[in-house]
Amino acid sequence: MTKPQAQNPDFQNAVRRFVSDMPIIELIGLQFQTIEPGEVDIVMPYRHELSFAPGAYQAGAIGTIMDVAASCAIATLLPANWSTATVDYTVKVLAPARGSSFRAHGRAVSSGKTLSVGEAQVYAVHDGISTHCASGMVTTRNFPLER
Repeated sequence: MTKPQAQNPDFQNAVRRFVSDMPIIELIGLQFQTIEPGEVDIVMPYRHELSFAPGAYQAGAIGTIMDVAASCAIATLLPANWSTATVDYTVKVLAPARGSSFRAHGRAVSSGKTLSVGEAQVYAVHDGISTHCASGMVTTRNFPLER
């Protein structure tokens, strides 16, 4: 498989700006571990406000980290001054989302001019042990930013 190439030489900063513009990111405490062309890894600490039972995340919060990871992976491949917005996503919960933090790995599957597709896996991390708790697919609409 050929490694994707970034069209924007400043793709890492562009993705960081893309995410920092979303107020929900501050709420959930999301942080990047890696940003590479076509792939990102993000982490999110456990927050009681996002749980449905003590120590367990509600599916919506898991879907959010999955969506952000896949969308950011797609965003790494966009031209300069372009952005992306989710038009559809599907998340499959595979195991209880119990952990002190959550890690998501997003990957661009296809990168088109108008529509792109990404995927992500989410892991619950507790006492150094990662449990694959969800997987999903994201479709985005890509568009030039207005100047």
